[in-house]
Amino acid sequence: MSAPESLAQDGLPPLREVVERHGLMAQKALGQNFLFDLNLTGRIARSAGPLSGQTVVEIGPGPGGLTRALLANGAERVIAIERDRRCLPALAEIAAHYPGRLEVVDGDALAVDLSALLHGQEARIVANLPYNIGTPLLVGWLSAEPWPSWWSSLTLMFQREVAERIVATPEQRAAYGRLAVLTGWRCEAKILFDVPKSAFVPPPKITSSIVQLIPRQRPEPCDRRLLERITLAAFGQRRKMLRQSLKPVLAEPTPIIEAAGLSPTARAEEVPVSGFVRLANALAEAL
Repeated sequence: MSAPESLAQDGLPPLREVVERHGLMAQKALGQNFLFDLNLTGRIARSAGPLSGQTVVEIGPGPGGLTRALLANGAERVIAIERDRRCLPALAEIAAHYPGRLEVVDGDALAVDLSALLHGQEARIVANLPYNIGTPLLVGWLSAEPWPSWWSSLTLMFQREVAERIVATPEQRAAYGRLAVLTGWRCEAKILFDVPKSAFVPPPKITSSIVQLIPRQRPEPCDRRLLERITLAAFGQRRKMLRQSLKPVLAEPTPIIEAAGLSPTARAEEVPVSGFVRLANALAEAL
């Protein structure tokens, strides 16, 4: 074991030393890629907005690089969900350094009821999401009922390709799909900045991006389940015209397409979010 290095700016050991001391090699099976650069984790934390007095939920903190940045930047309380028990001792050291401000939950983020942990309190979600659960987590947060949900903002790291799919519009035809429609209906979303492969240990094969989502307080009225049915059918056969691709939803879809003010010959990738909302509402009238 190497001798301890000098302390980082937050008064804790450098992350490389923490990882080495606790034997925390990133595990591919858990989608782990650790960020060691505390300047970068600080930038991510600050991009979530002023944290003073805020409760922050973090998913997959690993050895705690982003956790430390959130606390150092003033978060009043951080709830960190971690399923890799190897990381718990390192996170306990951070909790001891920031008494009463870090709560570590040993569990799977896909199974933990985060709203129950908050007892009705609002929170921001800030996370370097494990790549293998990022999209399912996001869809779950976007599908919450009632809306708006318990979270006031999402500041999340995704693979660049996934980030582009989240923020896409019909102008970015190749990336535009079901995820972009669900996101655009309920949130304002934008890519804040990219994170190079070299920032991670081990370095992934792709560039990552920080995406921020702010919930719309009053999205266009629509039944989410019908919107999901419409987009599943339309993008499931995205090269076909709507009059054909929507047949799994309705045997003769042309009347609802026209009722939504759309052309039956349009393709899914040409229809804006508002068009899909109108389609879902027209389907509700027809059922």
